[in-house]
Amino acid sequence: MRELLQTLGLQATNPGAATGGTEGWLDTRGEELVSVSPIDGRPIAAVRMATADDYEAVMTMARTGFERWRMIPAPQRGKIIGEIGCALLQRKESLARLITMESGKIIEEGRGEIQEMIDVADFALGLSRQLYGLTMPSERPHHRMYEQWHPLGIVGVISSFNFPAAVWSWNAFIAAVCGDAILWKPSSKTPLTAIAVQRILDPILDRHDLRGVFNLVIGSGREVGERMTADRRLPLISATGSCDMGRRIGQQVAARLGRSLLELGGNNAIIVGADADLDLALEAAVFSAIGTAGQRCTSARRLIVHHSRKEIFLSRLKDVYSRITIGHPLDGSVTMGPLIDATAVTAMMDALDRARRNGGRILYGGKKRTIQGLENGFYVEPAIVEAPRDLPVMMEETFAPIVYVVEYDRLADALALNNAASEGLSSALITDSLRAAEEFLSARGTDCGIANVNGGTIGAEIGGAFGGEKDTGGGRESGSDAWKAYMRRQTVTINWGPALRKAQGIRFDVGARPDHTAR
Repeated sequence: MRELLQTLGLQATNPGAATGGTEGWLDTRGEELVSVSPIDGRPIAAVRMATADDYEAVMTMARTGFERWRMIPAPQRGKIIGEIGCALLQRKESLARLITMESGKIIEEGRGEIQEMIDVADFALGLSRQLYGLTMPSERPHHRMYEQWHPLGIVGVISSFNFPAAVWSWNAFIAAVCGDAILWKPSSKTPLTAIAVQRILDPILDRHDLRGVFNLVIGSGREVGERMTADRRLPLISATGSCDMGRRIGQQVAARLGRSLLELGGNNAIIVGADADLDLALEAAVFSAIGTAGQRCTSARRLIVHHSRKEIFLSRLKDVYSRITIGHPLDGSVTMGPLIDATAVTAMMDALDRARRNGGRILYGGKKRTIQGLENGFYVEPAIVEAPRDLPVMMEETFAPIVYVVEYDRLADALALNNAASEGLSSALITDSLRAAEEFLSARGTDCGIANVNGGTIGAEIGGAFGGEKDTGGGRESGSDAWKAYMRRQTVTINWGPALRKAQGIRFDVGARPDHTAR
């Protein structure tokens, strides 16, 4: 572990605030935050959290960085983001191992997270030449109308532990090519990953004299998070986390008429049709339910299975679950690592207890696990619960590997169950029916922001805009035209004629130009 930390520029105690570049790290004096590995419950390293003065110092430099960065042509900004992508590629394995040690996700998922960052950098590089506006015909003679997009300012990014690096890149790389500076508050559960990412950026920022463009502040929600949401110097707050957290942030940012981009919880369902390929359905269900130990906002929480396939599907699902390997996530043969901490374990056990007391039947798993040599880690068995349609706890998001199985008769019933959740993030239908697929994707089908046919609920590609509806917050990140969230739109009208001509045919003659008739 010590060698890994040194490779990534980390040490026993690390500063928790930086304005980018090797000279941009502040000598922070805040309280100590210890990063504990969920794998074995042991401390990895400590972070000295930022104080209010540290926050102000970083904000001052971020403003200076933004003033310069916004005037650099977007294609040049894109090339710099491309350099960051190349640097991440060089450190991919080391950074993936740190993510695994700090968050508990299996190493294959850690590698996938860094690859996602590399891919987003590649996407941002191409996007830097495609920040298009529109031209519109004017109703007035000798007038031209068009829209253009300008950088928004300093974008605040609040990220979660389950994707301690990738989701930051969705925001940071796209916002950066748009000309914005970034202020990042990572999860207090995974601060070392954020510091390692910032260390990778430092030489590139130094080489281009770009101190203040990418900024990092580690601290509590009270000391840093609330300052960010109240800070008018941050016109946009992009936050990933629970629905409760999102409501608080949304209200605080709205109170100052700022913008918020919210990626919140999900209670996602996979519908297994009467004609489903069961091999495909099983693979989609298992990966979606136990990937990242069920700690993704897109994790499958509910399996809505046609009554004619339910018994055979459950039998095969239990068989697959019995072959899941639980253990040290750096072991390539392991398919599920630990939960993030003891609180997550307790929440899972409480949810299962509520399910039992309200008519749910636990068909598999749901117990705490002790792994030899890792006795202080936070391991559990993934759980399969056969649930009545009205089971209350099933309609709540528990960030753990619990999947509830309910049956349906008609596709309309399955869609109603899918859409009954308060959240509206990801959804999937396994079917060989073209009509069923099109119904699922129609305006009266799934109400989620992400819809998949013959796939799972997790594993979205970066090219599409990621996000959901209802209590999921309505935000969109990464692909498509999500870049518009990080810019301000300006409608431009140019009068190249000799007269001031008014829209809507309004006459307002003040006699200034008697030789012309104003419209």
